[in-house]
Amino acid sequence: MDSLVVIIYLAAMVGFGIWGRYKAKNQDDFLVAGRRLGGWLYTGTMSAVVLGGASTIGGVGLGYTSGLSGMWLVFSIGLGIILLSLFFAPRIQKLEIYTVSQMLELRYGKGSRFVSGAIMTAYGLMISTTSTVAYATIFHALFDLNKAWSVLIGGGIVILYSMLGGMWSITLTDFVQFFIQTIGIFLIMLPIVLSKSGGITELFASLPAEQTSPVGIGWQAILGYILIYTLGLLIGQDIWQRVFTARSPSVARWGGLTAGIYCLLYAVAGALIGLAATKIVPGIEVQDDVFVAVVDAAMSPLIGGLVLAAALAAMMSTASGSLMAAATVCRQDIVEPLLARKDILPVTEGTVESDSAAVGGTGATKTGSVPTYGSSGSTKSSLVKSLVRETGDEVRDSRIYLIGLGVVTLILAMIMPSVVEALTVAYNLLVAGLFIPILGGLIFKRGTIVGVMAGMVLGSLTTIVIMITMGIYSSEAIYLGLIASLLGYVIGSLVSKPTPPEVMAAWKERLNR
Repeated sequence: MDSLVVIIYLAAMVGFGIWGRYKAKNQDDFLVAGRRLGGWLYTGTMSAVVLGGASTIGGVGLGYTSGLSGMWLVFSIGLGIILLSLFFAPRIQKLEIYTVSQMLELRYGKGSRFVSGAIMTAYGLMISTTSTVAYATIFHALFDLNKAWSVLIGGGIVILYSMLGGMWSITLTDFVQFFIQTIGIFLIMLPIVLSKSGGITELFASLPAEQTSPVGIGWQAILGYILIYTLGLLIGQDIWQRVFTARSPSVARWGGLTAGIYCLLYAVAGALIGLAATKIVPGIEVQDDVFVAVVDAAMSPLIGGLVLAAALAAMMSTASGSLMAAATVCRQDIVEPLLARKDILPVTEGTVESDSAAVGGTGATKTGSVPTYGSSGSTKSSLVKSLVRETGDEVRDSRIYLIGLGVVTLILAMIMPSVVEALTVAYNLLVAGLFIPILGGLIFKRGTIVGVMAGMVLGSLTTIVIMITMGIYSSEAIYLGLIASLLGYVIGSLVSKPTPPEVMAAWKERLNR
């Protein structure tokens, strides 16, 4: 019965993907859902994209091993969404761009797009990999498949519905998945496991104090989670791409705030489920196995199927959103710029910008040395060939990139042993490489492209070296990576020429409109 429930759910997701295909008529629709999501859809899709395998499978596993304080991984994600929504999302929404790397180029000028795109693509792939690894455990438990077949079947479904309608398919499936995971986790799983463990009062009374303390893991570990996940949520391409879908700054602010609060509650629920699981299924050695084990032990096949569908909903929404983010950045910021022509064509007054890239039917152009993206690009004196080539069918090309990187994700999922390990690698690279340059672009007027490049390279290399020599979970990786990035950014900016006035003027105009 539980397998049948999950099969029906998967078929429904493909159906929503087909529906989304008819709504994705151009590049704007495919990449950012036409920039017209209202509050309900925006809140649902933002919540769904951040609460994936690590938040669900990993969050319950951390509750099992660390107690109530295991909530801090997901809690930090919620804090990141709240901070982004209150302080940055309305400004980001006004930019009308498609990628984080394009924001860096708008703010600093040409030079950082390839390196930042490479970091962001790696981040997107790793986030998608974490959810793929996580839902493969569900397929293994339900259908008795080995890991390879579990990854291939689950991943194939995610790639299929994402490829069909792009962000519209993902948004529609995300909203349904948000609804399913809310019912499955909050209304079914949490009450059942707490009841099976004797109730929350008896459960807490039977456990040692460090297991029931919200800070039992220690402040150093909590700070590490905040530095990695809260800061990472502020700058992730998968998160920004959802901000770009909002129809107004108000939707981006208040819809995001609601999603962030939902994440905080989800964090506590996961930790409590993990705590209860210590009484229901004691002795589990691999923390990623706890979720499925407690479902099998505490629930009937029908109810268990609903809960497993909820877990799949959380994982697949994150996998699809992160895959879309990686494909968008890879195409727009890495591959296509290398293939684009660099010649400058004269443009007279009233000339149609036929040589601009067809990005959402509107183009990405450069005016003088100032790049413009989205629907607002117009020039009077000169037109630089777009950094994203016009091919005549950008939706088709985006689908090709999405399928290609989807295959890469499946391969990574087969060799990645832990969802939390993959997530840590992704966020370490993202935060150490890009947080300082992006934040600096928003608050530090003296920042320059030289500082950006120095900050990205030094931060990323430092973090990679520390993870290799001291271990992936070493807190020094993120601390030293951020310090190296900050030093590189500040020193590089101060010893180089200021950002050209025309670039800064265009940046301020874009933010203030």
